[in-house]
Amino acid sequence: MPFTVNRSVPAALGEIARLLSSQGRQAYIVGGFIRDWLLGRETNDIDIAVSRDAITAARDVASEIGGSFVLLDEVNGIARVVVTEDEQQIEDFRGAEWHFDFSQFSRDIEYDLARRDFTINAMALELSRFAAAGTTADIRRQLSRFLAEERFREKIIDPFCGQEDLRNRLVRRVSEGIFEADAARLLRAVRLAAELDFTIEPETESLVRSYSQAVTAVSGERVREELLRVLTLPHAAYHLRYLDELGLLLALIPELAEAKGVEQPTVHFWDVFEHSLQTVATVEFLMRECDWEHGNEDMLAMAPWSDVIGNHLSQEVSSGSTHRVLLKLAGLLHDVAKPMTKSIDDTGRARFLGHTKQGAAMTAGILARLRFSNREIRLVEGLVYHHLRPVQMGDGQLPTQRAIYRYFRDTGEAAIDILLLALADYLASRGPLASMEEWNNHCQAMNYILAEHEKQQAKIVPVKLIDGHDIMRMFGLGPGPLIGRLLARVHEAHASGELSTREDALALVGKELSDTSGQQAEPR
Repeated sequence: MPFTVNRSVPAALGEIARLLSSQGRQAYIVGGFIRDWLLGRETNDIDIAVSRDAITAARDVASEIGGSFVLLDEVNGIARVVVTEDEQQIEDFRGAEWHFDFSQFSRDIEYDLARRDFTINAMALELSRFAAAGTTADIRRQLSRFLAEERFREKIIDPFCGQEDLRNRLVRRVSEGIFEADAARLLRAVRLAAELDFTIEPETESLVRSYSQAVTAVSGERVREELLRVLTLPHAAYHLRYLDELGLLLALIPELAEAKGVEQPTVHFWDVFEHSLQTVATVEFLMRECDWEHGNEDMLAMAPWSDVIGNHLSQEVSSGSTHRVLLKLAGLLHDVAKPMTKSIDDTGRARFLGHTKQGAAMTAGILARLRFSNREIRLVEGLVYHHLRPVQMGDGQLPTQRAIYRYFRDTGEAAIDILLLALADYLASRGPLASMEEWNNHCQAMNYILAEHEKQQAKIVPVKLIDGHDIMRMFGLGPGPLIGRLLARVHEAHASGELSTREDALALVGKELSDTSGQQAEPR
């Protein structure tokens, strides 16, 4: 197997090797680092198995090399040392953070490898071979030279032929009991195959199908991590479909089961479940991540896109998630309530009244169960709740300035995401029957909304016509919620072009107060 020399070798590895060797500890690098090095993939995580008391070993290492100690699992004796290397002579390494995870092996390393998940993760290398001395740059050069040599592969302990499976691009189980020991490995098999562009070996795939329901026992935190890593990848819609074929998707999100076979009005090409998967695919298409089987360059040229949109989508929402990733998740869940809200009207047409509101509530419950953060839940919940709003804003016409202002006021940080979701929803509804004329109209409306919002912001942000103190002073009012409501009304009128001067703003406040007073004085 040809090697791709990976430049990112932490000098701390040589220091750790020397320290543990001086303490008489047997220690091995195990798992993903070896796999990724052989594949030429960058990684900042290195797993180290030691012969005794991994937690004490990690504390000693952190103290000796100036790293941070993190206790990960006291019961199972797992700890992490975080090291930030600052190599002044090599710009690429400044501020590089490395995670060294220490665990203890029992009996011998071969026994430890036999308990691991997949053959490509069940390889080890004696850590003492990495012992090096000198400056940081010297150590790194020594380590890189060793790892680039052919003899490096010969020194790998590989009892389950993981290197052969790497060559054949296969994810293969180490033993038949791997999923009984840890059901999270069911998801990891799919995620690894997706990340590496590998295939799950047939017997392993059959085992995944057999044990698929066991994934319901996996903690929400671990499910969230695996699901987010799958959604981060291009072609996430394809990987979600594969999870469904293996029986894992509905085990994780049983609320989606009812969507299968639920027919929609003739404007929809697919049933609710397939439409949901297609929406993930069209979201990826509109975000320029990958092609869509029914899309083309002309479609993309019409759709909204800019550096501002791209930067917004890349912003982190919570640990491991971005707007980009959560938009895909919203695409999967946006119609989750359609099956239970379906009714047939007098004309025989299917209706899904209230599915956005009920779907938002269901989505919040699903994400809470999977241990998403409150911020993530609020964002995706808002996407589901408002996903029809952009199309409804203009009722076939371009929306008013007031409607645009209120849309951005109500949707906040989700506003751009919702516009893209609305477009993806249209494409995933029509599929191969999508009309270029209709599509152009939809895109024109979304581009108009974005452009007018930008103009509104430019108008409002630099100019503050009045503030709360002005209102209280001019109208003899005290502080309270009323001041906030009056200011919001002024901002809305300013943004929509209804007023442009301080005098106009004060007149509006006076009118609002007069109307409020009149309403209160009306007899019941």
